[in-house]
Amino acid sequence: MGDFLRAHQLNMMLVLCGIIGITALYVLITNATSRRRKYLLFSLEMESFLLVFCDRLAYIYRGNVSTLGWWMVRITNFAVFFLSLAILLSFSYYLIDLLMHEGQLDTPPRRLVIMNRVILFGMFLLVVSQFTGLYYTFDEQNQYQRAPGFLICYLIPMISMLVFLWVTVQYGQRLSPAIRIPVFLFNLLPLLAAVAQMFLYGLSLINLSSVVMTVVLYIFALVDMNRHAEKAHKQELEYLKEKQESMTRLFEQTSVALANAIDESKIHARGHSVRVADYARRIATLSGMSKDESERVYFAALLHDIGKLSVPDEILDKGGELTEEEQRVYRSHTTAGEHILAEISEYSYLSDGAHYHHERYDGKGYPDGLKGEEIPASARIIAVADAYDGMTSYRDRREPLPQTRVREELVKEEGQRFDPTYTKAMLHLMEEDPDYHMRETSSEQADTLQSELYCGSYRSEVSLGISISENERRIRLTCEPMVEGEGDFAVPALILFDSLDGRVHTTEGMIEANGYTEYGEIWFDGHAVCTRARNMDTRVEEVETGLQENEYEIISGRFMDHARIIVNARGKRTTVIAALPDSTRYTYISLTGEHCHISGIDVEKTGRKIPEGEIPRIAEEITYIDRLESDVKNVQVDQYRSAFTTGIPVKEDLRLVFHTRSMPTANLVWHCPYALLYSSDDGEVNGPNYKEFVLIRFDGEIEESGEHAENRMQVVKNEQFESWDEWKTLNKQGMECVVDFHKRGNRITTITENAGIAIKNVTVAEKDAGDVYVALTGDQCALTDIRIMN
Repeated sequence: MGDFLRAHQLNMMLVLCGIIGITALYVLITNATSRRRKYLLFSLEMESFLLVFCDRLAYIYRGNVSTLGWWMVRITNFAVFFLSLAILLSFSYYLIDLLMHEGQLDTPPRRLVIMNRVILFGMFLLVVSQFTGLYYTFDEQNQYQRAPGFLICYLIPMISMLVFLWVTVQYGQRLSPAIRIPVFLFNLLPLLAAVAQMFLYGLSLINLSSVVMTVVLYIFALVDMNRHAEKAHKQELEYLKEKQESMTRLFEQTSVALANAIDESKIHARGHSVRVADYARRIATLSGMSKDESERVYFAALLHDIGKLSVPDEILDKGGELTEEEQRVYRSHTTAGEHILAEISEYSYLSDGAHYHHERYDGKGYPDGLKGEEIPASARIIAVADAYDGMTSYRDRREPLPQTRVREELVKEEGQRFDPTYTKAMLHLMEEDPDYHMRETSSEQADTLQSELYCGSYRSEVSLGISISENERRIRLTCEPMVEGEGDFAVPALILFDSLDGRVHTTEGMIEANGYTEYGEIWFDGHAVCTRARNMDTRVEEVETGLQENEYEIISGRFMDHARIIVNARGKRTTVIAALPDSTRYTYISLTGEHCHISGIDVEKTGRKIPEGEIPRIAEEITYIDRLESDVKNVQVDQYRSAFTTGIPVKEDLRLVFHTRSMPTANLVWHCPYALLYSSDDGEVNGPNYKEFVLIRFDGEIEESGEHAENRMQVVKNEQFESWDEWKTLNKQGMECVVDFHKRGNRITTITENAGIAIKNVTVAEKDAGDVYVALTGDQCALTDIRIMN
């Protein structure tokens, strides 16, 4: 234990500095006590802060023979001794104030008055010792050495604390328990620490125990305020309740400050612990935990990485793979974190998060290799939240991953690395965050469309992507040239592209991670460049647009695999039609330019939908369903649930057999077929009185509203399932699917097995559901040769 404390003493001092600093600030701004007592408490906190700070510096510079080290060792050691006496003097005045007001004494106890003078005399002796070597000296190695008179500097504090204990015992009954107990402990614990320190040389046990008790003094002072609040008027009760809530906020702020201090010292970790804690609390709440349980998960998550204080920075900040020895040292942060937090016995749950958050649900994690529910629930939640933040944060040479990539990783690891229940909760949170706010943001990267751009060289600034869909959009802007030299080209432009995160990318890693494809460029002077589009047609005409010089209007829309961009300028209209690779891809335009200032950017939906035939076709339609057609018409699902088969009645027993093949652009595990159970008056999806019961994805996911039915799904990956990459490959190659439905009353059982993923889902529809139908749909897949077998 002594070795552990010596190894982590400096880190503990740093943590204490943060806690005391925040406590001191809170003491200063509180109005719940008398001004005199507030300033005495503030003095105690600030003296404690300086004591720990100087004591830490004394350890750091001990043995440093440089000029700076020579001065620092002497100054900090003097400060430590002086501040120890100053704390006792402040406490003496604090005790006098308590006895005069709470204890209702007419005059202060004479013993305390005498001890104040003794402490002042001790300060005088300390100053004298700096010139005489009475208490301590320093050797040639700049090491602190005790002098013959050293016991004197111990004797004065020890006598003071004994006198304080004497007075506390004599007059303690005049004080409330909330005040009497910490006052008693303030003197008792340092005395015990002094005894321990005789056997544990090299530790600042007396100083640390005194400092901790100054914080406890204030905490118990707040507890005493609550006692008064119970007897006070309702208004006073509410006022003191706010102070109690402030104390909770103080605890949270202290924990957050500590978590930020841990993250701040590590590259690419700023704000990590706070974000993980927020995600973990939301997962816990969504999973049915109470408010108190969710708060415990939150605080455990805040401090889950505290053990990294024991890992050398060169390992934490290493960009490449760790060696076997480095990996062993890194993994030790889990046990180190447990040791640090285990000391907080009142909040034992804190250590669970630190110790177990790298365990895996399948038992292949560390440090203990626990499996399933052997792992504490808080750690299972933190594991999901920690992984999510790791993927959605800036890392070494990597921006946050696209939301779809993050979702895919969670789906892949469900039941293997992560608890399925908490993984599903995280996926639900992601579904409620379509704009991808749950990620680390950068001041250099916009999360909303910029209102202006300053473009020097071409593409020096590029806006966030603006989606092009069948819903027409209008963009208005003003562009002023920024010509610096003769012959400079000044014109705005558009970039036509597809990307998972809706942004233009130039680095190889981000192009690959986001599936970035650039279709072409459109310049506002009337010319365009086709890159990855199948074809691009540009037409420029002189028309009256009603726009002034430097004013522009862009109208965008799309139907299937053709996009149209109209650029209106003063007296000129440029119409560009682009034939996209197929209908499955999303399409965006980003604003940029060269030597121009683009401002007043405003985007609005016109409310108009692009009808079929309005955009002239300049390339043949791409189809993947021109093959055998059986009982049900083939369907090509270009995007998520963008097309459905006709409704098929579900009777007692129904089997559907069909061929599926994912599109060339499909690259996610859920780019596969789905089965949709529903009811409607005409038997069609979204028909009159439409009620959706469940959407079963063949990758083992389920979507349900819970409004019209209850569902229980079982998913098993059997021996035929090799990996998710193989799953995607088989979908690309095409495979035969068989789905069985068994209906008994309002209970429908769905069974299917594809490429090793066996799914059984039981749907219990509401009693007045009516006839039940199934329709096949999916995401980026072609469904053909659909056969009905009753």
